[in-house]
Amino acid sequence: MTDEEKKIQLRNYKMFATGLFVLMAVIFVVMTILEKKNPAHWIGYIRAFSEAAMVGALADWFAVTALFHYPLGIRIPHTNLIENSKERIGDNLGNFVVENFLSPQNIRPYIQKLKISNFVGDWLSKERNQENLMKELSNIVLNILNKLDDTEVVNFIGKKAKEMTDDVKINEIIGNGLDYVLDKNDHQRFITNLSKQIKEYVLNNQKMVKERVKSESFFLIPKFVDDGIAEKITKGLSNYFEEVELDENHSLRAEITQKLYEFSKEIQTEEKWVEEFRTIKNDFLKEEKIQQYSTDIWNSIKKSLSKELEEEHSALKNYLRKNLAELSENLKTDEKFQNKIDNWVRVTAYKYILKNTHQFGALISSTVGNWEGKELSEKLELEVGKDLQFIRVNGTIVGGFVGLIIYTVTEFFIK
Repeated sequence: MTDEEKKIQLRNYKMFATGLFVLMAVIFVVMTILEKKNPAHWIGYIRAFSEAAMVGALADWFAVTALFHYPLGIRIPHTNLIENSKERIGDNLGNFVVENFLSPQNIRPYIQKLKISNFVGDWLSKERNQENLMKELSNIVLNILNKLDDTEVVNFIGKKAKEMTDDVKINEIIGNGLDYVLDKNDHQRFITNLSKQIKEYVLNNQKMVKERVKSESFFLIPKFVDDGIAEKITKGLSNYFEEVELDENHSLRAEITQKLYEFSKEIQTEEKWVEEFRTIKNDFLKEEKIQQYSTDIWNSIKKSLSKELEEEHSALKNYLRKNLAELSENLKTDEKFQNKIDNWVRVTAYKYILKNTHQFGALISSTVGNWEGKELSEKLELEVGKDLQFIRVNGTIVGGFVGLIIYTVTEFFIK
C-alpha cells in the first residue's frame, strides 16, 4: 500500500471516529432538550450514555493525538511525544531489536537452517544465469580497467618490481636452478642431443677436416697419408660422440656432470660471480628500464584482458563457462562439498552478525534519530494511526456504557 493510500485510509478512520463523537454530542443535546419538556424515564439513560460517550471519545482523542501532535496546536506538556522523543525512541528501538532479535539464541536456529549450496547450484546450472553472471562480471572488470589511472598502475608495478628485485641474488637463483636440473638428471638429454649434433657435424664436414689436416701437415707427406689421417680423425670423433650419445653411463657424461656441479657451486660462492650478476642485474633493472618494462607489462595485461572480456567466446570466457558448470554440478551432487560450503556460510554469517549486532542497533538509532521529528511522527501515524482510531471508537462506546452503568446504579440504589 502506498503512502497516499495510507493517508486516505487514515483520514477515513479519523472521520469515522470523529463522526461517532459528533453523533453522541447531537444525541446529548437532543436528550437534554427533551428532558426539559418530557419527564420520561428512558431519556435520562440515553442522555447519560451519550454524555459519558463524549467524555470517553474526547479523552481517547486527546491520548491518541498527543502521541503525534499537539492537541489543537496547544503545546501542552507531555504531548507530541513522537516528535519530541525521537532520539530516545531510536535508541530504545535499536536496543530492542538487538536484544530480542539478534541475540545468539534467536539467530542460531535460522543460521542452522541456511543451506545455500543447493540454491546456488540450481541457479548456476541454468545457462542464462551463467551468461548473465559472466556478463556482469565482465562489465565490472572492464569498468575497473577503464577507470584505472595507467600512470599510477605503472608506477605501482615498477615500485613493487624494484622492491622484489633489490634483495634478489641472481647468482644463487641460477646456481640453485642448475643444481635442480642436475639432481633431476634432466641435463642428460642435452648431452645426448649435443653429442648427436657434434657427430653429425663431423661426418658432414669431412672435407673441411681433410683441408685442415693438409694445411697443418709437413709438405713432404703425401696427400693419401693426409687423407687417411683426416678419415681416422673424422671416424674416431664421430664414433666417440656416438658412444656418448648411446651410452647413458659414458664417462664423459659423468665428467660433464661433475664439472657442472663445480660450476654451480662456483657461481653461488665466488665473489666474482656475485659481482658479475649484480652488475648485470643493475644494468638490466635501471629505473628507466623498469619503468618501460612496467608500462609494457601493464599495456599487455590491459589489452589482453579487455579483449578476452569483450569477446563472447574468448578462451577466458570458455574457461569460466567450463568451471561454472563444474562448480554447479559439484554444488548439486557432492555432499561433502555442499556441507563444507554450507558450514562455512553458517559460521561466517553467525560470527559476522554477532560481531556487528551493536552496529545494527546503532544504525536503527541513528536512522530514526536523523529523521525530522515531524517526518517520524507522520511515518508512525500512517502505520498505526488507523488502529489507534479504534481506541477512540472503543473509548466512545465503552465510555457510554460506563456512564450508563453509573447512571443506572445511581437511579436504583442511591436515589
